[in-house]
This record gives sequence, C-alpha cells and structure tokens, in this order.
Amino acid sequence: MFLTISTTGTTGSPATDLGFLLHKHPEKAQQFSTSHGTAHVLYPEAGAERCTAALLLEIDPVALVRKAKGRGRGGAPDSALAQYVNDRPYAASSLLAVALGSVFSTALKGQCAARPELPGAARPLRIEVPVLPARGGAALVERLFAPLGWTVTAEPVALDETFPQWGDSRYVRLVLEGELRLADALRHLYVLLPVLDDAKHYWVASDEVEKLLRAGEGWLEDHPEQRLIAGRYLGRRWSLTRDALERLALARLAEADDTEAEELDNAVDEETDTEERPVPLAVQRREAILGALRASGAARVLDLGCGQGQLVAELLKDTRFTEVAAMDVSARALAIAARRLRLDRMTERQAARVTLFQGSLAYTDRRLAGYDAAVLSEVIEHLDLPRLPALEHAVFGAARPATVVVTTPNAEYNVRWETLPAGHVRHADHRFEWTREEFRTWAAEVAERYGYEVAYAPVGPDDPEVGPPTQMGVFTRTDKETRTDKETRTDKETGKEPKQEKAA
Repeated sequence: MFLTISTTGTTGSPATDLGFLLHKHPEKAQQFSTSHGTAHVLYPEAGAERCTAALLLEIDPVALVRKAKGRGRGGAPDSALAQYVNDRPYAASSLLAVALGSVFSTALKGQCAARPELPGAARPLRIEVPVLPARGGAALVERLFAPLGWTVTAEPVALDETFPQWGDSRYVRLVLEGELRLADALRHLYVLLPVLDDAKHYWVASDEVEKLLRAGEGWLEDHPEQRLIAGRYLGRRWSLTRDALERLALARLAEADDTEAEELDNAVDEETDTEERPVPLAVQRREAILGALRASGAARVLDLGCGQGQLVAELLKDTRFTEVAAMDVSARALAIAARRLRLDRMTERQAARVTLFQGSLAYTDRRLAGYDAAVLSEVIEHLDLPRLPALEHAVFGAARPATVVVTTPNAEYNVRWETLPAGHVRHADHRFEWTREEFRTWAAEVAERYGYEVAYAPVGPDDPEVGPPTQMGVFTRTDKETRTDKETRTDKETGKEPKQEKAA
C-alpha cells in the first residue's frame, strides 16, 4: 500500500515544514512496526519549493492469517484461499488507515510542539493513492471528498490493459488537491479509506464509534453522505451506526445553539426515570430457551439453525454449558456469528467451548450426535412442509439428544401485529406459521414416533384470546421403544428389509 502527501512552499513558509507537521525528518527514511505490517516513511523530494512524504505499508498476507490466533476456528466459514491471495498488500484499506493513525498520530491531533503555529494553518496539499478500492466507483469517491474542499481526480483502473473490453475494476487511482490543514486531510483519509473499501480487516467494536466521532469532528456532522459513511465505517453494525448518527445529530444541534452537547442531552433524568421499557420478543425467547436448557441439566448443547449467533453468545456466558455447537446452512450467517462471538480473539480455552459448522437439517449428520440438548429456535417454519420429516429424523431419530427445545411463531397472534397485513406471515421466508393446535398436533406425533415426551410453554405476553406470540415445545427423551424401533425389529424377525426414513 502506498500513499504520498505533497505540498509547495514560499519564501516565508518552505515546503519542508511538512516534516515538522508529520514529525518525520525529511532527511531520514524511517520504519515503524504496526499491528498489520511494517510502515516506511520517506521523502522522495524535499526542497523549499516542493516536498513530498510517502507512506509505504508492507503487508504479508500469510503472516496476517497466522497472526489471527484462531480466526475461523471451529469450522467457521472463511474462504481459505482468499486469506492468502487478496488485495491487502497493495490496495489502500482499513489497514492503511490504521497505519496512518499509528505513524502520524501527533499530526492527526493537530499538534506540533516545535512549531505550534503550523498545524492551524491551511496549506496547499496534493495526496495520491495509486490503488484505492472504491465500492461505488469514481462517482462515490467524488461524493465523499468533494464536500470537504478537495478537487478530486478518481481514475478507474482497468481490469487488464491488454484486454480493454473487460472493462474497469473496482479500483481507482485517487488524487486529491486542495488547501486544507494537514490534520484535517489525515482525518479525512483515516475515515474514508475504509469507507470506500467497504470492509474492515479487524473486529468492529463499540470503541469504533468513538474513533469515528473523533476523526469526524468538525466535518462529519454536516457531510451529505453522513449515513453512508457511518454505516460503512462501523461495518454495517446498525446498533453502532444508530448510536453514531444520534451523537452526530446532537453535536450539530449543539453547534447551532452554541452550547455543549451534554447540556442538550438532558431530557431524561436517569436517577428518576423509572419507566419500564418493553423487553424485545427475541430476548424473551432466548431467556425462555436458556431456562429450559438449565432445567434439563444439559451441558453440551446444539444450536441448529443458529443464524447470526445471538443464542450462542448467551450460552457461552453461562459456564454450566461446557460445549456449544452451532450449525446453519448459511455460510454468511456463520461468518457474522464468528465476528459476533469474536472467535479470533478467544483464548484456546474459550475457543474449545464453541464450534461453528455449516450443514443442513434435511440430511442425517453424524456431527449432531452425542449432545445433551438441541435447540430449534424459529427454524421449522423456514422449511417446506414436505421437508419436515427429514428434519424430524435427523434431529429426533438420528442425533437423539436427551432434550430438544423448539420455538415457532403462533399464527393466531398475528392479528395483534398492527403492521402485519391480514393473511401474511411474519417473515417473507416463512413457509408456514402454525396455530397452537397445529403445533401441538405436530409435536405430539413427533414425540410419540421417536420416544419423547413434550411439554408446552408460552413465550411473550400470553393473550387470553389468541395466546402468546411464540410457542415453545420442550421434548424430553423417554428412552422407550419408539414406533420406528418397533418397525425395524419386526422387519428383522420377518426377514424383510427395514423401512428407511425418507429425507425430502
């Protein structure tokens, strides 16, 4: 990765003042160790009329993967080849932004002890980035930088100059020219480089909101693409994005009123605010499932159809669950779950408790055997009805955990959702939604067929007319001879081939 910053000088203000602003001497070539590679700072030219500082970041993709300390451990999906063959060594990204923040940290803050008058003065700057990923193309580059006072040149890089018919790649050669303070220019780059790449190569935690607000102070509050910038910078984590946007709006109001943001944000007295806030149904559902699992005494738990890992995260908080395995058919959902759980930051001992793997409940899977309990939370309604027997056999017939917890929407409660049109299901991917009677009929048949007993419990407010929004069945294995076992034994005695469970 490569970036240059150039400036011109006058008799009273030589261009080599850039060395004071960056705190890097123009006559020296220096190198710095960063969290993702080695950064080199050098000056290809350094004179009174023109001075150029260059930042070269060396990235070793192999070392980056090895340093990840277990990223993808437990079968979490990660494109194996893409870990080693990618654009990180040469295309500006969040890794270069991290290096900017580390190598030029004092310049970013607008500080210069030797020449304190320099940081506050605007000066002619030219910034070049030879290869910049731009999801949104040159037009988006213009929309991001032009409102900040830059003259923008974003030239698309051809996929292959030998074959012009292939068109352009998603990369551009970026040139920014303008008269700005150096600290402002660096902060623009620090935020917008990862925004254009639309990816961060490290975990996005809540402290990223503070980084965004610090670097965006004075310009992000009024930027026309504020929402896009915040969303992409924060890895599309909407809770963090919402927090950042609310605080930016508050800062804009405070500036308009010439007051402090803390003085405006005083509408609620936290000491006297006793209003109870409704607990989301998803949270109530997880609490109900955790309660059923604790009551069963399970230590090794399967989360089947785990989605983005919310239940897995709650299970790992309770040490009584010594092993948690999570399966989903969606590789993307598992990747999000791995980030949510911070698998790459876990110690070996922590990582030994959790396993993520891809699979389908339409097939018998040996990896599901041997667990104390399995959870099917909001899963069965995503299957076509003809495929349910395959799921039943895979979970209740083959895996046979001692406890199975199943939750599914209660179709009768749908009339209580004001925004849900009559006759519609709650989610576009739901193939069906059962009434309480339909769910209990299915659950009783499954329990009888595979040797389980089932108990039912409401999840959420239990409406006297239509019941709860979510219905839960807790299956407990009886270890009695099942109907399927009986049929198999009879077939052996008569010499017939045993009946096979059909997987749809």
